[in-house]
Amino acid sequence: MLRQVKPRNARSKRALERREPKAIENPKTCLFLRGNNCSQVVQDAMNDLFSMRQPLSKKFTKKNPIHPFEDAASIEFFSEKNDASLFIFGSTQKKRPHAMTLIRTFGHKVLDMLELYLDQESYRSISQFKTKKFAIGMRPMILFAGSAFESLVPNEYTLAKSILVDFFKGESSDKIDVEGLQYIISVTAQDAAGEGDAKPAIHLRVYLISTKRSGQKLPRVEVEEIGPRMDLRVGRMKEADEAMLKEAMKKPRGAEEKTKKNISMDSMGDKMGRVHLGKQDLGQLQTRKMKGLKRSRDDAVEPEDIVVDDEPKRARK
Repeated sequence: MLRQVKPRNARSKRALERREPKAIENPKTCLFLRGNNCSQVVQDAMNDLFSMRQPLSKKFTKKNPIHPFEDAASIEFFSEKNDASLFIFGSTQKKRPHAMTLIRTFGHKVLDMLELYLDQESYRSISQFKTKKFAIGMRPMILFAGSAFESLVPNEYTLAKSILVDFFKGESSDKIDVEGLQYIISVTAQDAAGEGDAKPAIHLRVYLISTKRSGQKLPRVEVEEIGPRMDLRVGRMKEADEAMLKEAMKKPRGAEEKTKKNISMDSMGDKMGRVHLGKQDLGQLQTRKMKGLKRSRDDAVEPEDIVVDDEPKRARK
C-alpha cells in the first residue's frame, strides 16, 4: 500500500495539489548536484547548463556522497523533496574523469540515466566568448545531426537525444513568436567509421541567430558562436523499464488529436493525403491529338459494332 499524506493546513494542501498528476504537466525542474569529488571544469560546465536552463533549475553547492548507478535512493529523495524530474550530477573519479550524469525520473522514481565524459581540452565556457548573449527564458531551436541519433535500435545516442530535448525544451506552448527564436543548439555526432572502434563523440555548440538586410524580401541569417562548447563521450547508461516507460508515455483522454481517415503526417511535419479512385478504363483514353495516334478511316467502325446475321435472307416471291 502506498502511503497517503493528508494535509494539515491549507498551505500543505495547495502544495500537494501542485504535485498531483495533471493532464497538462508542469514545466520540468532540473536539479544540479555534485559528488564528493568534482573537478572545476565539470562545475563550470554545470554552471553554464544551469544558466541556459533558467528559470526552471535549482543548484546545490554542497557535496553529496551519491553514486546514481549503484544506489538511486538519494536521487529519488531529492526528486520528491524538490519536485524535480531532471537531474545533472557531476563527479570526477580516476576511472571516470569529468563525468556528468543525466537522470530522468517518473513519479519520483529513476526512469533512465546516461553518463557523459567532458573533454577538458576542448571545453570553452560562456564567459570565454565575448559576444552578445540571449535573454533568460528564451526557447532555443535544437538541431541533431548524425546517423547515430536516427538509429532504430535504442542506444546511448538515442537516449542522449531524448534527454537533451527534455532538458532544453523548457515550458511547452502552442504558439511561438518568431522574434523569440534567438539562438540554436547544435548537437552532432560523427559516424563511427571515421573514429575507428571508439564510439563517436557528441559535439554540443550554441549559436546566436542574427538577421540582416539582404536587399530582398527574406533577410540574410547569420550565426555566431556564444558558448558553451562541449565535446562529450558516452559512458554508462541505464535504460528505462518497459512498464514504467509505457506508463510515462501514456496520454490522457482527450489530449490526443482525432485521426482523420486517409490523412497522415510525415517525419518533416507535412500533411499527406491518400485519394482512392475507381478502376480506370483505358479504352476511353483520348489519344486523337497526335497524328501518329489518329485512327484511320478503315478503323472508324469497330468490329464489335458490326452485327452479323447468320440467318439467310428471305427470297422474294
